Amino acid sequence: MDYCIEPHVWESICRYLKTVPSLHTKDENRLRQFIEAIWYITRGGCQWRLLPAVYGDWRAIHRRFKRWAERGIWRDLLRHAQAEPDMQAVMIDATIVRAHACAAGYTKECHDQEALGRSKGGFTTKIHALVDGLGNPLEFILTPGQRHDITQAVKLTENISHTTVIADKGYDSNYFVDHLKVNSCTIVIPPRCNRKQPRDYDKELYRERHLVECFFGKIKHYRRIFSRFDKTALVYAAFLSFVGALIWLR
Repeated sequence: MDYCIEPHVWESICRYLKTVPSLHTKDENRLRQFIEAIWYITRGGCQWRLLPAVYGDWRAIHRRFKRWAERGIWRDLLRHAQAEPDMQAVMIDATIVRAHACAAGYTKECHDQEALGRSKGGFTTKIHALVDGLGNPLEFILTPGQRHDITQAVKLTENISHTTVIADKGYDSNYFVDHLKVNSCTIVIPPRCNRKQPRDYDKELYRERHLVECFFGKIKHYRRIFSRFDKTALVYAAFLSFVGALIWLR
């Protein structure tokens, strides 16, 4: 079969997988075939049952992918890929993705739990992201689409200190600004127009915020991210982690 993942990317993924306890990695060809199958699903966004037979039984691949998600293997793959993040500055923002009708109905009244909601865009999920100074992903949080960006700001930056935090004016909250000050962060957030005492910020440095928007553009090249087809937030987050790792490793 023709491989889609570049050799140096596969080598890094394989090194990580060999460190995971109780994971069968002796047959590297079959392991790579599985990773290529996940890449195919992620890139094209097709249904699992439409996965080409060359990759193997789609049911087995689906079950294996979900087991890895439950064990946190995809999340840890992203951590492994984050070799040397540029922490001179970090950026936070959020983007909305449309959820397909097939994403609904995992259990009754579970939409909030599975990060599904209703917004102006319809049936949606919101991806809250923290990226480093080069626009590479550090953290993701999923919420229903109607949640405001600021609701996840403190959680995204709880381990961030002594750096510059860049965000748009949607993050101009007294509570969030105080949180960043406590962590000795430089704040580059434009003040809201209704502030009685507008806060100064570095307008030149603020221009770097485009990197987080570019990151959202990169992940939305993957059809499985651009539209949500998965019923559970766990599985959708696993696809996000996989794509985030590919961005780091390319």
